[in-house]
Amino acid sequence: MTPFPPVRYFDRTTPPHITTLVLMTAVAAVASNLFLPSLPAMAEEFGTSYAIMQFAVTGFLALTGFVQLAIGPVSDRYGRRPVMLAALALFAIASLGAVYATTLTGFFIFRALQASSVVGFVVSRASIRDMVGREQAASMIGYVTMGMALAPMIAPTVGGFLGDAFGWRSNFVALTIIGVLTTLIMWFDQGETNRHKSGSFAEQARAYPALLRSRRFWGYALTMMFASGTFFAFLGGAPFVGSVVYGLSATQVGMYMAITPMGYATGNGLSGRFAARIGLYRMMVAGALITLCGMTLALLMAGAGHPLAFFAFTFTIGLGNGIILPSANAGMLDVQPELAGSASGLGGALMTFGGAALSALAAFTLTETSGTYPLIFCILGSSTACLACVLYTIRAEKAALAHPPANPA
Repeated sequence: MTPFPPVRYFDRTTPPHITTLVLMTAVAAVASNLFLPSLPAMAEEFGTSYAIMQFAVTGFLALTGFVQLAIGPVSDRYGRRPVMLAALALFAIASLGAVYATTLTGFFIFRALQASSVVGFVVSRASIRDMVGREQAASMIGYVTMGMALAPMIAPTVGGFLGDAFGWRSNFVALTIIGVLTTLIMWFDQGETNRHKSGSFAEQARAYPALLRSRRFWGYALTMMFASGTFFAFLGGAPFVGSVVYGLSATQVGMYMAITPMGYATGNGLSGRFAARIGLYRMMVAGALITLCGMTLALLMAGAGHPLAFFAFTFTIGLGNGIILPSANAGMLDVQPELAGSASGLGGALMTFGGAALSALAAFTLTETSGTYPLIFCILGSSTACLACVLYTIRAEKAALAHPPANPA
């Protein structure tokens, strides 16, 4: 493979700069959680329940799953750059529409269009796999997502402050500005990395069955789904736990929710530093065990009355995700590199569908008298399933190495 030219910032003839890759993923992360501390206030203004208003999170996650299913093959066919630019422009328009929404239905329509932001997850991972090999991809994804983790770390805190000071609509003003600025940066910096665009969707369809039959692909994809499921369950239940169980303000909820992305940034940093040296398997096992152990301690502390009795242990949710996801992503994209975009989209769709289900489950099982127990059990269940999938994936990889296909082509 002919190497890519050295990366130069704001040069569309070279691959995107690492900060641009960070922005691709950060937009979707901010869109997911900037307004979370304001959910109770939004439910009050629209005259609905918290559970219905929480559909702005769970419905958004479900839609991003469908978007990823479609956008992976499209980026394999037409390239990473045009797909990313179109998606970001739509996101900016939808964010502005949400600012002026006067009915719950209108708001949900614009919120649905904001799901276009998830294209950044698909395109950034596929672009990295276009540029480098498997082990290097795990390391690079780790560094990119470490930078991206700053967005969800800061976003709930900023969103809580904006909501308290200017009302919940100010969150969507901020998202509009972010969408416009990111579109401009993409236009000037994002060089095309897909050098082997598929000839047609029919050609992709002929190659797809091999991907879907791969035990390795499903192992990595389900590992990602259950690992991120712990985080999505947290997103679905944490605003309720903070505001109702512990009686915190929107700003305080945002500050406590920042603990989890701090763990994610730490885990991504460890992945960037050690993934290529330690290997994908050990990184994934370590990440799953960290979350499982941390939330077991949270269960033991659930009766305590201070918010840190729950939120302090959510650091391990982020830490485990930060260690697992870069390695699982790199392994998944390596199963069939010529369909990196499609694999990224399908894996991302599974991740978000599972996440939406766990987020909804956490939101609907929490009550004013339940305390934190339903949310902790959701997270523990997902982390246990994640560990089982990691062990399955390792067995599938070893079996593939022991019995390679007769015709690798």
